[in-house]
Amino acid sequence: MTTELRVLRDADFATWYASLELAFGGVPEAPEEVALWRELLSPGRALGVWDGPAAVGTTGAFAFRITVPGGERVPAAGVTMVGVRPTHRRRGVLRQMMRRQLDDVRAWGEPLAVLTASEPEIYGRFGYGIATHSVSVRIDTSRVRLSVPPGTEGVRLRLSEPGEARDACETVYARRVAARPGMLARQPGWEALPVLDPAGNREGASPLQCVLAEEDGRTVGYARYAVRPDWTDSVANGTVQVRDVEALTPTAYAALWRWLTELDLTSWVTAHDRPVDDPLLHLVSDIRRCEPRVKDSLHVRLVDVGAALAARTYRSAVDVVLEVADDFCPWNAGRWRLTGDPKGASCERTEDAADLALSVRELGSAYLGGVSLAALAGAGRVRELREGALEEAAAAFGSDVAPWLPHGF
Repeated sequence: MTTELRVLRDADFATWYASLELAFGGVPEAPEEVALWRELLSPGRALGVWDGPAAVGTTGAFAFRITVPGGERVPAAGVTMVGVRPTHRRRGVLRQMMRRQLDDVRAWGEPLAVLTASEPEIYGRFGYGIATHSVSVRIDTSRVRLSVPPGTEGVRLRLSEPGEARDACETVYARRVAARPGMLARQPGWEALPVLDPAGNREGASPLQCVLAEEDGRTVGYARYAVRPDWTDSVANGTVQVRDVEALTPTAYAALWRWLTELDLTSWVTAHDRPVDDPLLHLVSDIRRCEPRVKDSLHVRLVDVGAALAARTYRSAVDVVLEVADDFCPWNAGRWRLTGDPKGASCERTEDAADLALSVRELGSAYLGGVSLAALAGAGRVRELREGALEEAAAAFGSDVAPWLPHGF
């Protein structure tokens, strides 16, 4: 097979994107979606594999800043739009793109690469580890009630057109970014994503709606959602489809969820990609009637082990030597001494004896604090070489709150 791998040229975008759509089943996306992705994808950060005039492989990398334990926002390549034309599967096209992309990310000075996977089994061989999980719920609001904290009655809720409320919502979101590892600081242009609402994607639901929560005259929370009406034997049985909920206070958060669960003519609330430690799970009266379901979310790849491990803080003091295996990015392989605490960290090459042995994939899983090194060791994926090193490292890598990716890309 004779193919050419090259940086995407603007004139080739339509052909390139059509190949991506074909790889995902051939259903065209709404024009406004395509236009937004094109606007957000910076020049020089997308690759295509070409077989003559046909694009047969696609991938891109957004320029993100992601919150890590300690609250710092670290540069990360948001890997996206990965697809291989059905005629060229299992011919090394994906591997070729992943190789070039990680070389580029390293050259850009971004210590992390992150992605959400359409098929989770694909990316482990390229060094990505599952670092965050999310929970989805389907709440039977005819049987579930919320127990809200004192003061919730004082929260003022008001409806607002999503576009008009966007700046107020973004202000709340920006204040939340440092609160959880895994959250993305939205760069200019990304504020359009949460309110993107193509009519062809609604599947019988209403246009996007927004409710703002106010305390002491300032906006402290918001919820964006749609309502899908339904009637069963003349009985209203609609569904509230929650897109996102953010709040700066427990009272505002509870008030917003109470609003969503008590809307007239509805019997269900669905919400996807919520944090696994979402306070909502402690507000509901019957968790079983919420049908919680956990799945993988963000996959993390350490492109520069030393820089990535030094960029975050650690929950407790740690001083361990890591023997890192990384066949795909061999510049990471070898021994690294990690020294850190809640105030900062350093990670440097060393010739000292190793305390733990693991691959870069396990480091990616543990990096944001949501996956325990002890759990990975229990699966045989981390080996303890010095007694006590696993307990020390597992405690240090942990996070007080579950890492969470609030939206896909």
